[in-house]
Amino acid sequence: MAYTPRLREKYTKDVVPALMAQFSYKSPMQVPKILKVCINQGLGDAITDKKFIDTGISEMTMIAGQKAVPTKSKKDISNFKLRKGMPIGVRVTIRGDKMYEFLDRLISVALPRVRDFRGIGDKGFDGRGNYTLGITEQIIFPEIDIDKVAKINGVDITFVTSARTDREAHALLKEFGLPFKTK
Repeated sequence: MAYTPRLREKYTKDVVPALMAQFSYKSPMQVPKILKVCINQGLGDAITDKKFIDTGISEMTMIAGQKAVPTKSKKDISNFKLRKGMPIGVRVTIRGDKMYEFLDRLISVALPRVRDFRGIGDKGFDGRGNYTLGITEQIIFPEIDIDKVAKINGVDITFVTSARTDREAHALLKEFGLPFKTK
C-alpha cells in the first residue's frame, strides 16, 4: 500500500465536500486546490559574507525537504554595494506529497511555536486566490537547530491555489486548518 500524506486524504474526504456545499460547485473538479508552496528567504547580509548563502540553502533544504537554490540580484545598486548576479536570497518550490507534508508540519508544529501567536492575518491575499505569509524567525521550524543558527532571518511562504477569488482561497486554507485570526 502506497503512503499518502494526511492532508491529501483530508482534502478529498473533508475539504472538497465542505467547499462544494459552501460555494455550490456542480463538480468536485471545480473545487480549488493548492497547486504549490513557494518558500523564499532574503539574505541581505550575503553581500558581505558569502557563507550566509550556504547556511541559508542548508536551512531551507531542511525546512522544505527539497534542495533550495540561491536567488541572484537582477541589477546593480551602488548604495547597497550590490552587483548584478550576486546571490542575495534562497528559494524553494514544493509540490505534491512534499507540499502536503510541509503544510502539515507548518500547521501542527511550526506556527504554534511562534511567540505570542494569535493566528495569521488575512491581509496576505493577492486578489487572484494566492496567499503569502511572512514569518519573522526561521527557528520556529523543528528541523532547524537553534544552537547552530548564526543569524535569525525571516521566511516568506506563498500558497499558490487554483481558486479564482480570495474568498475561495481563504475558505480552502481555513478548511486545511490554517489558523486565521478571528475578527
